[in-house]
Amino acid sequence: VQLVESGGGLVQAGGSLRLSCLVSVRTFSYAAMGWFRQAAGKEREFVAAISADGGLTNYADSLKGRFTISRDNAKNTVYLQMNSLKPEDTAVYYCAYRISTRPSIVPDEYNYWGQGTRVTVSS
Repeated sequence: VQLVESGGGLVQAGGSLRLSCLVSVRTFSYAAMGWFRQAAGKEREFVAAISADGGLTNYADSLKGRFTISRDNAKNTVYLQMNSLKPEDTAVYYCAYRISTRPSIVPDEYNYWGQGTRVTVSS
């Protein structure tokens, strides 16, 4: 299973970015997906997750209303739309694949990870 994130970059505060994660696996439509992030000097933290069919989503409380997770099972891709970005959103963002249809907020419950894409929000 390979996960490749893209869409990161430098953006000013208040701006938007959309991250994508392409997953090379036949069973993508049976797997829950998650986004996590890790800022410098901090532990990896949960951002958002989505069930295999896209019908259930979870968000970190602090990000609700600004971030939206979605998926396109026909394209084996999960997205993270990030709006109203703040400098504290600066981090490396990782997508993760879970061998379960149900999403989880726990990093250890994910089986495969991408290499990450860096997001930098300037003030």
